[in-house]
Amino acid sequence: MTAVTPDDLTISPRRIEFQLPDPLPRYWHGGDPFKTHFFNAMSLLFPDGERFFIDSVRYFRDRVEDPRQQQLIKGFIGQEGHHSREHIEYNRRLEAQGYDVTALTEPVRRRIRYANAHFSPERRLAATVAMEHFTAIMADAVLREMRWFDGAIEPMRQVWRWHALEETEHKAVAFDLYMQVSGDRAQLRRAMRLSTFFFLRDVTRGVWHMMRRDGRLTDVGSWYRGMRWLWGRNGFFSGLWSAYRDFYREDFHPWQHDNYRLMQETQHEFDAINMLGTKP
Repeated sequence: MTAVTPDDLTISPRRIEFQLPDPLPRYWHGGDPFKTHFFNAMSLLFPDGERFFIDSVRYFRDRVEDPRQQQLIKGFIGQEGHHSREHIEYNRRLEAQGYDVTALTEPVRRRIRYANAHFSPERRLAATVAMEHFTAIMADAVLREMRWFDGAIEPMRQVWRWHALEETEHKAVAFDLYMQVSGDRAQLRRAMRLSTFFFLRDVTRGVWHMMRRDGRLTDVGSWYRGMRWLWGRNGFFSGLWSAYRDFYREDFHPWQHDNYRLMQETQHEFDAINMLGTKP
């Protein structure tokens, strides 16, 4: 089973014309604490994580001779930088609600500092490839099924779908670069196992912290509904298993999960509501 990045794919960062509510409603996801804090916890990981992704890709940029691949890398860097800035604003609103954003993000920064000091550039790029696959399969779920944001306030639904759209567009950039400069599939699989562990731990830690600050740590109903929403039959995470597992195949390529048409339809959705525009 083979696939390649679509020939007509273009990647460009987009201007955002929406404004996040300030203050942010505490339970912006349909009044549900668990769902709200699940997405909040992911947002806390993005600014530092995406800077790491940018640095990992930029390190090898000079090895690329193909002009089209250079343009895709440029688009990747622009999009990830824009995501980081938007989530910084998002996270400031979480801090204003009384959550200890520094305590939740410092472990991520420590791991990145360690990786930068002790991991080879190829290993850092492998970690980026792994997390880009994780974000790509979550992005596909967000674009494919509106139910994941049922009840969410419109600005937050739009922020997450915008992020999902761009993650889908650039989902193979780091992978294609890695296969060019290294191609070590065993290293990719190791990176995915480690990245999966830390991602799930960090998100769980974030949800736990915010539920505790809200006085809802013993709210059994919220936890039960939330875990069913994530891991139950047709749950958010349980529905990702097949696409996640594909990463471990020897012939895997991100565009084997061909959601190009879905990506285009989502772009039309944003164009229709005049939410996004492309930078010249």
